[in-house]
Amino acid sequence: EVQLQASGGGLVQAGGSLRLSCAASGFTFDDYVIGWFRQAPGKEREGISCFTSSENSTWYANSVKGRFTISTDNAKNTVYLQMNSLTPEDTAVYYCAADGFCTYGMAYWGKGTQVTVSS
Repeated sequence: EVQLQASGGGLVQAGGSLRLSCAASGFTFDDYVIGWFRQAPGKEREGISCFTSSENSTWYANSVKGRFTISTDNAKNTVYLQMNSLTPEDTAVYYCAADGFCTYGMAYWGKGTQVTVSS
């Protein structure tokens, strides 16, 4: 059974940093694309970063490029999202997901973790 558990959200001031973690089980990163999505109040969910192990490639949405970094620890089967230079516009519920496309959607979803950036 595929399971994804995100953690690491919280309240941070603008300009600050947070690192989100997502512990995965039931698959390895060689099996599926793994990524992060977010949904802000009143907005649609958007893909922000994905990692494709088979291609050793990463993808970032323009809104986070240069500020966010996705990484994986295969030994722990955990994917991370390092978020720097946060702004209030980054306030959202963040989800990790697997098996699909960052620009379209994924088959498996974890519960979200709230990130709130104060101005």
